[in-house]
Amino acid sequence: MAKSNTTRRAVVAGIAATGAASTMPGGMVAAQSKKETSHSPKRAWDAIVVGAGVFGAWTATQLQRAGKKVLLVDGRGPASVRASSGGETRLIRSDYGADAIYTKMSTASLAEWKKLSDDAGLPLFNQTGILFFFHEMVDYARASIDTHKRLKLPLEVLDAAALRKGFPQFDFSGIEFGLYEVGFGVLMARRSVIRLVERFVHAGGTYRHAEASAPLEDGHSLMIDGRRESADSIIYACGPWMERLFPELLAPRLFITRQELAFVAPPAGNSSFAHGSLPAWADYNGGDLFYGVPDIEGRGFKIANDQHGPAIDPDTEERHASEATYKKLREYLEMRFPGLKGAPFVGERVCQYTNSSNGDFLIDRHPGFSNIILVGAGSGHGFKHGPEVGRFAAALALDAAAVAEPRFSLNTKATVQNRTVL
Repeated sequence: MAKSNTTRRAVVAGIAATGAASTMPGGMVAAQSKKETSHSPKRAWDAIVVGAGVFGAWTATQLQRAGKKVLLVDGRGPASVRASSGGETRLIRSDYGADAIYTKMSTASLAEWKKLSDDAGLPLFNQTGILFFFHEMVDYARASIDTHKRLKLPLEVLDAAALRKGFPQFDFSGIEFGLYEVGFGVLMARRSVIRLVERFVHAGGTYRHAEASAPLEDGHSLMIDGRRESADSIIYACGPWMERLFPELLAPRLFITRQELAFVAPPAGNSSFAHGSLPAWADYNGGDLFYGVPDIEGRGFKIANDQHGPAIDPDTEERHASEATYKKLREYLEMRFPGLKGAPFVGERVCQYTNSSNGDFLIDRHPGFSNIILVGAGSGHGFKHGPEVGRFAAALALDAAAVAEPRFSLNTKATVQNRTVL
């Protein structure tokens, strides 16, 4: 992970408030562990987690809950502008077709996000509801309904008349029905990760804003800002930088793609496109999915087309959306949202997805070192699952006999991209 001198002011402020802190490399301030926990006398840490995005921060938190002495490291800062966990908002939904594992994970994760939000100064979770609508009954929708029934989870099925009555901001021409999840909504992405790292440090964990290397030959050590550190377990959760640390192993199996989205300014005095009036939404659109977020905190109405873009270098590429993207979003916007016709685009974001071949996550042991855990391949839908991803990863680090969930194993990651998880 490349070194950066950037600090996260909000994290520093929160950590400094504890009154029991010390300066760490990179200018970050981090509290020392409140008490010693069980770890090898030859190693400084029970676990080192490399990467303070949503997967790494939740993994560090889950290990801390198990009483482990944990070091969390990131060279760019928690949810930095170039990270997959950066940006303002992410949807959290439980509609996953036949992929019940993700329905269960998002439902369990929602409870954790709500607890984190309740403890924060500003909201981290906004219960906007999620509206997923379809031109016709397709296998994905049918399976989503069946999965929710089987798991006894709430899901409203709304016909076209109910959609038009309940959500007049949309033009539902050609839409047959929708699936409405009233209890789900929108996570404040960057803010949530920063708060999570703050809480980790307040509870006695150590965070360093520093560059970390690939593991050294013993499998228990790595270099952090030129200093050798060792741990019983090392967890790498580095998003698009994973393939650089493990090029032979992961470069053929991870596909880093460019994703572009934009923000639209609703008309002045019109609150119908704001949180409280409009749900977060997704249009299946025959598989060419569009999705959006209502105007939250005055940021604007967010709109995106969920199609994998070209390959991207997370360090060197400039982050400007293309004219082709703006044109496609404008055409869709004016077709589906008449009240936003002519409304100006007022912002953009270019990020990246770290994709596996089919969209399943990677949470598994390194094939050469059983104590090294690889966590990644969020595949554009990972953020919402952060708490559960952290739980899966921590379980592997805590129990030498634990095995990876088969769908998250390295062996299932192919070298040809063919997304099946939506």
